[in-house]
Amino acid sequence: MKDREKILRYFAASGDEAKDMAIRLLDIADSVDRGRPFAVGPFMAPFSRQIGQTIAAHMKTVVAKSFGGYHEAERVKIGFTRSDYDGPVDFGVSLLSVTWDGRYCLIGHRDVLGSLMGLGIDRSVLGDILMQGAGCQVVVDSTMKDWLMDNFHKVAMVPVKVEEIPLSEIQPPKQTAKEVRATVASLRLDAVGAAGFGISRSKMVQAVEDERTEVNWQLAKSPSQTVKAGDIISIRGRGRIEIVEETGMSRKGRTGLLIHRFK
Repeated sequence: MKDREKILRYFAASGDEAKDMAIRLLDIADSVDRGRPFAVGPFMAPFSRQIGQTIAAHMKTVVAKSFGGYHEAERVKIGFTRSDYDGPVDFGVSLLSVTWDGRYCLIGHRDVLGSLMGLGIDRSVLGDILMQGAGCQVVVDSTMKDWLMDNFHKVAMVPVKVEEIPLSEIQPPKQTAKEVRATVASLRLDAVGAAGFGISRSKMVQAVEDERTEVNWQLAKSPSQTVKAGDIISIRGRGRIEIVEETGMSRKGRTGLLIHRFK
């Protein structure tokens, strides 16, 4: 692929994780360009969608698709198909139900993920973990489902029951958004983030400098970077906001914004 190095340089600026994802996805796309009808990668972070679309736009001969078990999935698999292929694509995604004694209500997402990683498996075989009270659903690579059912027995020392269920029974988390309307002097990250999260600008700057802030699933570059409608800003421990639209300019030249805040 003639633009391979150009694409790698571009995503390398976003950090090692983005560069590693780009290398892996470029190899997958190349295999389709050379004749395979389709090829699918492992589970990756949300930013992989943008990388896949960028690769497809440069190659022209392939189309990028993504799937993580449900529409709003964060961790997804990126697949490439030949542009002239209209058949099915097997993403190799399965769903496991994990349940435990309801008395252990303090078990959380971190406990489940930690126990799974403690088995020595790679994060790339795991999709989203959907917590559901005394249990959860785990999206997994289909090649690992049997092994996990045989070896995943405890979460934080609590015995668990693991079984495969149809992907159609997946229960995505219910997301409720608070509507925030604000005006900002500029579309700088620190100004928009402070308005959206309801915190001071200095705290927003600190969250960026502490590397707790992401824009569209990439680590924020600086408090002064420009954001726009459609962007998603997240702060670890505070949730995320989505800039829905610019609603116009005030008489004082401030930009009006409609923002959705998710917890």
